[in-house]
Amino acid sequence: MMRFKGGPTQDEVMAVSIQKLGIKTGDVVADIGCGTCKVAMAMAETAEKVYAVDVRNEAIEASRIKLMTWGGTNIELRQQDGLELLNEIDHLDGAFVGGTRRLDEMLSMLSDRVHGRIVVNTVLLDSMNKAVIRMKKLDIFKEAVQVQVGRSHALAGSIMFRPIDPVFIIVGEVI
Repeated sequence: MMRFKGGPTQDEVMAVSIQKLGIKTGDVVADIGCGTCKVAMAMAETAEKVYAVDVRNEAIEASRIKLMTWGGTNIELRQQDGLELLNEIDHLDGAFVGGTRRLDEMLSMLSDRVHGRIVVNTVLLDSMNKAVIRMKKLDIFKEAVQVQVGRSHALAGSIMFRPIDPVFIIVGEVI
């Protein structure tokens, strides 16, 4: 598996993020900053259609490879800026934002196009703060959750836990 900055989302963090999205059968959703397409594939288990978008060549290449062996047909992979995608789409039932590039603009556009939940994942305090402030201004802020996961590792004939960087999950809801 190709490794690059910003991915992939840890399974435990993804489980919480997907639950917070509240995807229902028939939903059309977006994974903006899709990285390896891991979250998009999890969303596609329930959603009717998933737009997976990333600007990075290495992310799109990793996603293409992963999608070839996955076998699903309801993910549309695009190499483009998330804002470009949103300019082409009138309505989404939910959106996961895994990248924080141009976050203020992204959240403003999403609040106009999403009828449902918007979930932003970030490890940076500045990005978390930016997402909360923007969502509050847009009157869509629901909650922010910090997820801290520790994974077991063998040590001296026993087991210890090594922490994984904490992730902030910021949830907005457009009614």
